[in-house]
Amino acid sequence: MSEKRINVSEIKEVASELHAGDNVLLSGTVYTSRDAAHKRIFQYIDEGRELPFEIEGSCVYYCGPTPTPEGLPIGSCGPTTSGRMDPYAPKLLDMGMVAMIGKGVRSKEVNDALVRNKAVYFCAIGGAGALAAQCITECEVIGFEDLGCESVKRIELKDFPVIVATDCHGETLFK
Repeated sequence: MSEKRINVSEIKEVASELHAGDNVLLSGTVYTSRDAAHKRIFQYIDEGRELPFEIEGSCVYYCGPTPTPEGLPIGSCGPTTSGRMDPYAPKLLDMGMVAMIGKGVRSKEVNDALVRNKAVYFCAIGGAGALAAQCITECEVIGFEDLGCESVKRIELKDFPVIVATDCHGETLFK
């Protein structure tokens, strides 16, 4: 196992060098999306409507931040259970998503899509949302504002600690 510093924009190029269990300090642009937002994204895809962000090259963090305290860019934002997004993840990976951040085991279909698309599933530390927020320098709601904490946000990470849970070789921590 090793520790690496990676920018989201580099994930596609370095995915083959990442292995389940690697510690990563992730920086760059990430999008938040949970159950309700994923459902609406798929509605938009089916209707041919413009999405809140470009799926190609994206990294999605499964979280629903708490309200933002005064003077901070974001509230507490720990990961939510990733399995709830399993019905959506394979198609998003096939559309070019390069990584996901969440917590917990993923389905065989998601793991197969990670391998097929040379993508990565990262786990963040559950129960440490206030600490995670300290690694977020910017936050902007970019879609589905009516969903409140589940709206889609563009966030900027700086050395956000994650673990490679499932790599593009099919290895996973959840065996």
